[in-house]
Amino acid sequence: MIKFSPGEILAEITRSGVVESIHTGHLVLLDSDGSVHLSKGDPTQLTYPRSTIKSIQSSAMIRSGLDLEPRLLALVSSSHSGAAMHQEGALEILASAGLAEKDLQNAKDKPLGDDERRAWGNQEPTRLAMNCSGKHAGMLATCVAAGWPTANYLDPAHPLQLAIKEELENLTSEKVALTSADGCGAPLFLFSLMGLARGMRAITISTDPVHQRVVQACRDFPEMVAGEKRLTTRLMREVPGLFMKEGAEGVEVATLADGRTIVFKFSDGSFRASETVMAAALAEFGIDVADTSERIYGGSEEIGSIRACITRE
Repeated sequence: MIKFSPGEILAEITRSGVVESIHTGHLVLLDSDGSVHLSKGDPTQLTYPRSTIKSIQSSAMIRSGLDLEPRLLALVSSSHSGAAMHQEGALEILASAGLAEKDLQNAKDKPLGDDERRAWGNQEPTRLAMNCSGKHAGMLATCVAAGWPTANYLDPAHPLQLAIKEELENLTSEKVALTSADGCGAPLFLFSLMGLARGMRAITISTDPVHQRVVQACRDFPEMVAGEKRLTTRLMREVPGLFMKEGAEGVEVATLADGRTIVFKFSDGSFRASETVMAAALAEFGIDVADTSERIYGGSEEIGSIRACITRE
C-alpha cells in the first residue's frame, strides 16, 4: 500500500482572528539552479499530477509526429473552460487528421468554466465540451501522423502512451511508480512531488526545440490553456515568462523562464486556497501578484481571510 501523508499546513482560513479551517499539503519551490528554495510537507510524497503534465504529454505527441500551430498546441496542453473557441479548436485538430468528434474517447462532461457551464444550461454533457478534449484530439491526431491505431489510443500499452511515459520519466528523472487512469480516461502516472518539480523545471529550461515549442505556445495563448476568468490565464498574462498549469485534486505547477519552479498539492483536493498559496509562492521569488480569492464575511462585513502558511519559520 502506498503511504499517504496529509503534509503540513499550507493555508489557514480565519474568522475574527481565529483559525476556522486549514488546508494541508505538500509544496516545493526550486531555485533556478534546481536547488530547493523552500519545502513544506514531504516532497517525496507520491502524487498523481493529474493535468499539470499536459505540456509533457504534448511534447511526446510532437516527438511522435503531431504538428500544430501554437494556438492549437496550447489547447492540446489545456484543461480548457469549454468556450466556443476551445470546442472549435478541438474540432480543428480532429479535422486536420481526417477525424471527428465521434472519434474522441474521453469522458463526457459539461464545460469546466463557470460562465461556460451556466451558458450550457440543461444541455447534455459531451466529449467535446469536456476540459480534456483538446488533449484527446491531439492524441488522436498524433496516432494518425504516426500510423498508429486510434481505436485503442487510451490503452497504457499503446505506442502513444508508452512515448508519453518515456518523456515523463526522462524529464522527471524518476520511474513511474504506478499507472492508473485519469478522470478523462487517459493513463495517469504516479511519481513524487519532487519529480514533478524536476520535470516542470526541466521542460522550462530545456534547449530541446520540442519543449521550447510547447511551453512558448502555452505562454502565448494562456486563454487556450485555461480560459477567461481563470487564474492560470490571468497570471500567465500578468507575469512575463510564467508557465502555469493546474490539475484536479488540488495540484498546481508554475515555472519562470529561468527555471524557478513552484509545485504544490492540497491533500484535501480543494482549490479554495490555491490562488493565495500561488501568490505567496511567487512572492518568495520577488514577484507580486494580486490575490483575488474569496474573502470571509460575517453578513456584509469582511471579518476574515485565507492566509498562506508557506514562508520560512
